[in-house]
Amino acid sequence: MAVVAALAAFWLLAALVVARRQDLLGVAGALLCVLLATVAGVAVTAARQHDVDVRPDRGQTSVGSGIEPSGIDADTLEMLGDRDAVRAMRDRHHRDRPGL
Repeated sequence: MAVVAALAAFWLLAALVVARRQDLLGVAGALLCVLLATVAGVAVTAARQHDVDVRPDRGQTSVGSGIEPSGIDADTLEMLGDRDAVRAMRDRHHRDRPGL
């Protein structure tokens, strides 16, 4: 889809440059060119994200990240702010749930 949209946007842009239309049809063509370029960009981004978006199961940690899931959400971390408080909360969380 990205290739088709990119080729259509390129073809339409070339036609607009050659024709040099400055009327309603030229504006509509320019808007269609922008729309096609946007569709091409979103399709490429979606294809890249689909390849990266393979997540492991909840019980597994990602390989090579070196970070264990702590069960602390971002709002709690922002509210705490202090490294010692975060460390104490993480230790307490691991003590309460020894299987993790």
